[in-house]
Amino acid sequence: MSLVLVLMLGISAEAKESDVIRIGIIGLDTSHSPAFVKEFNADHNEDDPLAGFRVVAAYPYGSSQIESSASRIPAYTEQVKGMGVAIVDSIDALLEQVDCVLLETNDGTLHHEQALAVFRAGKPVFIDKPVGSNLAEVLAIYDAAEHFQVPMFSSSSLRYSNGAQSIREGAVGAVLGCSAHSPCKLEPSHVDLYWYGIHGVEILYTCMGTGCEAVSHVSTDEFELAVGRWGDGRIGTFRGIRAGSSGYGGLVYGEKAIREIGKYDGYRPLLVEIAEFFRTKTSPIQRDETIELYAFMQAAWASKRNGGQPVTIDSVMEEAQGRAREMNASLYR
Repeated sequence: MSLVLVLMLGISAEAKESDVIRIGIIGLDTSHSPAFVKEFNADHNEDDPLAGFRVVAAYPYGSSQIESSASRIPAYTEQVKGMGVAIVDSIDALLEQVDCVLLETNDGTLHHEQALAVFRAGKPVFIDKPVGSNLAEVLAIYDAAEHFQVPMFSSSSLRYSNGAQSIREGAVGAVLGCSAHSPCKLEPSHVDLYWYGIHGVEILYTCMGTGCEAVSHVSTDEFELAVGRWGDGRIGTFRGIRAGSSGYGGLVYGEKAIREIGKYDGYRPLLVEIAEFFRTKTSPIQRDETIELYAFMQAAWASKRNGGQPVTIDSVMEEAQGRAREMNASLYR
């Protein structure tokens, strides 16, 4: 082989490597982390939407307060190391090695602090559910992203199931109502539905869109039921399940048909959206829609604490906005 050909092959390999978008993961306390690494770091055909990405580094921590999350860190750390991911000892070290970030920490109470570090570094970030542990944290994170002009995106993978997307695109005509359901474990450090009910509420909003004005909520040991009233007269409900047969889905009541929303289609559809987000720096979901679905859950929690009386979206937003400004006060000095 000639020296020229060797040099050309070397340059080609270096160019190909430089074209790879390097992803960093914060938080190895959730099963999402090794699952996402497996998908992004697989061998892809050139036309695969995930081609050209690689998870190269991870910072393991992660919750220390939620035992069910913290106990996962050692095993998940070994799993991602086995897939070629470097383990680093700080978020700052991670940010030096990557182009964009998956903030996967399971514990939403840590997201504001962790997200600020990412925003200051100017790295686009996908923040896995929940964005924060309460509405004030959610608003503070979105406001900080705007302050630093850094693209961010957050969603449950349930939003991108084929059934929910086809309904959003008009499969039943105008959506006149929706009843969504999902498993609904609770975590005391988080607003009730933020911890796991988020999946079903994301389905609800994918089908219904924005415009909810008030929420009333009924809760028992085994179930949660949140009823939202939209400003145009539509009604959307979320049923959280902790007993009996469970799963993800629901019914949508449309202009042309009543239809089951359909099954969960796994992580890949969400990862395709994340990859496109990292390429374009444009979130596929409007900020206002994500914030409203968290306000829906906050209002449901407030209604539960108030004996099931309706609570308006405006009232929980007003309260949370003041607290969010306090959380970000140092940014505006």
